[in-house]
Amino acid sequence: MVKAIVSGAAGRMGGRIIHMMEGVPGLSLVGALERPDHPAVGKDVGEVVGLPKKGVTVSASLEEVLPQGEVLIEFTHPEPTLEHLKAVADAGKAMVIGTTGLSPEQIKDLHWLAERTRVVYAPNMSVGVNLMFKVVEKIAGVLTEGYDVEIVEAHHRLKKDAPSGTALKLAQVIAQALGRDLNKVGVYARHGLIGERTDQEIGIQTVRAGDITGEHTVIFGGIGERLEIIHRAHNRDNFAKGAVRAALWIVDQEPGLYDMQDVLGLKEL
Repeated sequence: MVKAIVSGAAGRMGGRIIHMMEGVPGLSLVGALERPDHPAVGKDVGEVVGLPKKGVTVSASLEEVLPQGEVLIEFTHPEPTLEHLKAVADAGKAMVIGTTGLSPEQIKDLHWLAERTRVVYAPNMSVGVNLMFKVVEKIAGVLTEGYDVEIVEAHHRLKKDAPSGTALKLAQVIAQALGRDLNKVGVYARHGLIGERTDQEIGIQTVRAGDITGEHTVIFGGIGERLEIIHRAHNRDNFAKGAVRAALWIVDQEPGLYDMQDVLGLKEL
């Protein structure tokens, strides 16, 4: 039985992860974590997320709950995520990270810390999106000339980072397949008299509105035709299911940094 702890347990993703854990063979919830000033602290996590009592109290201390579990699942903010990863590495536990908005320096720290433990880090844990990564990589490898690449992502008005981690990952996958440096060819905004589009640039554009869960469109625009690959998330459950799947998988792996392509076996395709 894999013993899991959920960080950000009272949040939108944390709550859905706990719901998706219900009835999963071989997995049990043994800990729930929130920031010290959160009103859920001290309450039964089941009641907090709309389930019957789970017998698990929401804690404000990772040190208090970490000894009880084998894997920490985290969808929160960059700073606490890295703090928690250090504690997880020191304790020899495993971790599943879906937190987005990490800076390049924070990602370097994550890579360094992952050398000491087992980590799945992915900007999007849905099966459909991870298949999308593989599909656009293959398409970009064929449409190497004469096709402009644009990525449009849309999320709810409360999302704090932009572009989304998924959009950036799509851009990175495509840039690598095309032999381009995203740091040099990525275009994140257009305004005014900008001149003609260059052949090499990869556009990544952001929409924030209402309660959109998540939409990503990759456009390969040629002269006379256009190919679009679209993923629309109807709710957060697919992300949560992917995180649960990753938690079950990572505990038996060797130390290192993995992603959902590893969890799903897509790298062999």
